[in-house]
Amino acid sequence: MNRAETRRWYVVQTRPHAEVKVAMHLGRQGFDIYIPRYLKRRRHARRVEMVAAPLFPRYVFVAIDVTAQRWRSIQSTFGVARLVCNGDYPAEVPESVIGGLRSSEDERGFVRLENRSVFRLGDKVRILDGAFSACLGLFEGMPDGERIAILLDMLGRKVRIVLDADAIEAA
Repeated sequence: MNRAETRRWYVVQTRPHAEVKVAMHLGRQGFDIYIPRYLKRRRHARRVEMVAAPLFPRYVFVAIDVTAQRWRSIQSTFGVARLVCNGDYPAEVPESVIGGLRSSEDERGFVRLENRSVFRLGDKVRILDGAFSACLGLFEGMPDGERIAILLDMLGRKVRIVLDADAIEAA
């Protein structure tokens, strides 16, 4: 049996924003690391940009052969908060979980997330940002999969506006 057949996946909890640092240090120790990432929309100074972000903030997956590798050194690795354990031994993550995450990645290595709205047609929503801040409207749909269309009652008629999904909340 070779090492690839005896290794299993486990979870390491990191310090805040230390996922990449932990991956680098554990990689130097000979461990295989997997950090599932996705493209997150970030708004800053009236600009919207897509940035890579960890799918599970503060967690990375590590492949360990517990019979051959010195896995206890993970606990004292710079940036690691703890190795998630079940008693005295690391808690194993099924290979199907890692395989499922990897199979949902696009060609650039980012996990594709479904753009599903938490609202149903006709739900009341409140606008949080912009010129219509604090106005109430009705959810109409997601025309492009990222932005949300709502109907506002203005001057006695319904007016359709399209906003970023993070600019509204349930009323």
